[in-house]
Amino acid sequence: MRYKLFKRLTKQSIMGLLQEFKTFALKGNVVDMAVGVIIGGAFGKIVTSLVNDIIMPPIGVLMGGVDFKDLGVVIKERVPAVMDGETVITPEVAEVVWKYGAFIQQVVDFLIIAISVFMMIKLINKLSTLRKKEEEAVVEPEPAPEPEPEPTKEEVLLAEIRDLLKQQK
Repeated sequence: MRYKLFKRLTKQSIMGLLQEFKTFALKGNVVDMAVGVIIGGAFGKIVTSLVNDIIMPPIGVLMGGVDFKDLGVVIKERVPAVMDGETVITPEVAEVVWKYGAFIQQVVDFLIIAISVFMMIKLINKLSTLRKKEEEAVVEPEPAPEPEPEPTKEEVLLAEIRDLLKQQK
């Protein structure tokens, strides 16, 4: 069964598949998205460093010299292992901690990234509307004035009568 499947995959079908993938991968949107993901990852690291190394230490000092990463509530204390010589009677149980300090740091990270993305989207939208206005201004030339309509037969006749009456006076 497997042999038949591989037999159907000819060099031509594989090349067609690769060509289709190449066409998809090199579309502008996919490449733009990949660049955005890479820049976003780097930006996330910068924001994390900003929060962890610049913003949170002064806040920790203001709170009495506390490192925000260490803030937490112990839910269950650590239980050491009970040993009888080399035999473990009861294994060690790790401490269970609710680390709200680390959570607060992540919230600050998120807020900085969210505000940055919001401002970037706002800027892009503003530039987009300005660009559309410029395109509309360039595309729409002033309309030429409409020519006066030709007089009707009655108007021509009335004009002739008027002219004849002017000549008689």
